[in-house]
Parts: sequence; structure tokens; C-alpha cells
Amino acid sequence: MRTLLIAGFGWLVPGGAYLLTRRYLQFAVFATVVSVTFGAGLALHGGYSWPQPVELAGVDGFTALVFKAGALAKVLAGGPYLLAGLFDGSGTFLGGRLHEYGATLLMMAGVFNVLAVSSALDSNVEAH
Repeated sequence: MRTLLIAGFGWLVPGGAYLLTRRYLQFAVFATVVSVTFGAGLALHGGYSWPQPVELAGVDGFTALVFKAGALAKVLAGGPYLLAGLFDGSGTFLGGRLHEYGATLLMMAGVFNVLAVSSALDSNVEAH
């Protein structure tokens, strides 16, 4: 149960898994890295919408899977992703694909957040 709490909070709050395990320096680093990376992706007009069936029409199955995996990586950023959806609205999936640097930064934010959760959970398991 504690592991699920740490993982869920770590997804919602960037670096939050470190906060629950009382590793404040790592929390500050990952909170900053994920938030700044996601913010830079938004500033560069990266799209974070889920691809709609109409937008995937005409592409092969593997390409559609890659597009969906990229969208999932952006969701993994957690809280910043949810806040951006509340305040901004990203437009269409294809519109975001035109701004490749922004979309890449949004995916990187999700990957950084997963790395933080994974690392915090690994160190939490070793401690017990």
C-alpha cells in the first residue's frame, strides 16, 4: 500500500516520491527539472493531446502505436500535464506535432518524472 501511495504521489507531484521518502534535495532537483522541461515544451507549443482516430487515419498500425506511446509519455509528467489541460488546452494532436522541439520536451518531462518515481521506489525498497 505504501508503495502505491509513493508511486501515485510521485506521478502527481514531480519528484513527490522523494518528498515522501524525506529526500528533499532529490525532490527539489526533480521537481525543478520536470516542471521546467514541461514548461519549456509548452512555451515551444508542443501538443499534449491524445491522438484522435481522425488524426491517425491513413497511418499504419505501428506509427499509430508510436504516436500513442508519445502521448502517454507526456501524461507521465503528472501534475504539470493536468494543470496544462486545465488552463491551456493543447489543441489537436497534429497541431502539436508541427512543433517537434516542444513535443519532445513534453515527452522528456514525463520520462524524467518516471525516473524519479522509479529511483525513489528502488531506494525505498532497499531501505526496508
